[in-house]
Amino acid sequence: MSGGRWPGRDRGAVVVEFAGLFPLVLLMMAVIWQCVLIGYTFSLAGNAADEGARAGAAARGDAESACSGAAREHVPGAWETSVSCPLVGEVRTARVELKVPVLFPGAFNLPMTVTATAGAAEEG
Repeated sequence: MSGGRWPGRDRGAVVVEFAGLFPLVLLMMAVIWQCVLIGYTFSLAGNAADEGARAGAAARGDAESACSGAAREHVPGAWETSVSCPLVGEVRTARVELKVPVLFPGAFNLPMTVTATAGAAEEG
């Protein structure tokens, strides 16, 4: 009889504690997942800008279209994407803007836009 006068009185306490903490665990998992998704969006934007600038600089003909197409090709369709590819001097610049999705891509977006810019020298 260790721990008290009534043996077995704390039976079920683990279940009650688990039921109380489970929503907190789910909330923390959702917050961590959202942070991972924000980081992934930064990675996607940077890669798309790099690929777009490279394709635009090497294009023969419509460089803006090649730049925009290459950038959009490297972003999954669920992300809301905006691409611009101006020529600044002799450098083809790609600017990619992505909306950050909430918990999973394709549904709602956070009021946050990730922007990445890359440049590549025009090939002559």
